[in-house]
Amino acid sequence: MAPVTVSSSGIGVAHLPNQRHKIVTNRGCNFTVMVCGESGVGKSTFVNTLFTTSIKEYKNPAKRHEKQLDRTVEIEITKAELEEQMFKVKLSVIDTPGFGDYVNNYDSWLPVIEFIDDQHENYMRQEQQPSRQGMIDMRVHVCLYFIRPNGHGLKPLDIEIMKRLGSRVNLIPVIAKADTLTPKDLAQFKQRILEVIEAQNIRVYSCPIDSDDEDVTKRNMDIMSAMPFSIIGSTQLVRTPDNREVLGRQYSWGCAEVENEQHCDFKKLRNLLVRSHMLDLISTTEEIHYENYRQQQMATRKFGEPKVKKYENPKHREKEDSLRKVFTEQVKSEENRFRQWEQQLIQERDRLNKDLEAQHAQIKALESDLEQLYHQQGRGTLRRK
Repeated sequence: MAPVTVSSSGIGVAHLPNQRHKIVTNRGCNFTVMVCGESGVGKSTFVNTLFTTSIKEYKNPAKRHEKQLDRTVEIEITKAELEEQMFKVKLSVIDTPGFGDYVNNYDSWLPVIEFIDDQHENYMRQEQQPSRQGMIDMRVHVCLYFIRPNGHGLKPLDIEIMKRLGSRVNLIPVIAKADTLTPKDLAQFKQRILEVIEAQNIRVYSCPIDSDDEDVTKRNMDIMSAMPFSIIGSTQLVRTPDNREVLGRQYSWGCAEVENEQHCDFKKLRNLLVRSHMLDLISTTEEIHYENYRQQQMATRKFGEPKVKKYENPKHREKEDSLRKVFTEQVKSEENRFRQWEQQLIQERDRLNKDLEAQHAQIKALESDLEQLYHQQGRGTLRRK
């Protein structure tokens, strides 16, 4: 085969990344973040701080525990569209209000796990359709699990749900409200969490570290060394002693800055989620977690066979029971009404039968009287003759 001679300027293959860049820029991307944890750990504040806008509304703390009557874990979806330098991101934030808020939290992780699996199932169903235009992708790309800063370690509930989340989604553990712990206590708390994660074989997200650029490799190593990330959330500007306005929280002893790496790991987590590894989170979800779910389902189910529901929402079950009770009561009331109508009809029938028998008896009596009159009239005629 003769060698191919290429001009010094090339044939243009090297411009393919530029073409891809234009396509991606015009198309944008979908990014779904799940925040999971107990109420009051600052999930809404962190989301608003991360994207520097009011995406999630704050809840009234006085009404936080009114859902104790429902005893259910709900799924709240908040959608927004972010645009920066002509690039659009369709953001979806998944919240799990009610998780971990009760005395008995057994199986409280099932709605969260079922939601993640349902998104994979919905996408797989759409892929199997003849027309795949306009597909809706709500697969969760990353799950931030907020750990309450108790200073002791992971609770059994944290371990149970993190085990199940790690096998389904890119799991990133986060220590909420890091400004409530001293630096020494925070370091010990992180070490205890890492020991439990390793002992329980919990899978957490690990970004690619090696790169051709030494600065990028160093930055990736710096990011992963901060796992689990300690964060401070605040959307308010405060003034520091050196007269700087920064996002943070003001205390009597000083100011806790959100973007100060000496105070928390917010900047590292933001770089991981948005600036440096968003594409890796999306591709990992597509190539690993979704493929694992797809292979598992295709190995155990026939084509077109519906998914077996393993979880039934207690709230829906209670609603179904109440509707069934109302329906049963309505049926009983209607049956009682029909029985009353039947009794009335029977009584009316008996009365009419009695009236009919009385009329029939009267007719018989009249007939007998008439016959007697005929006989009497016949005898009188014979005597005259």
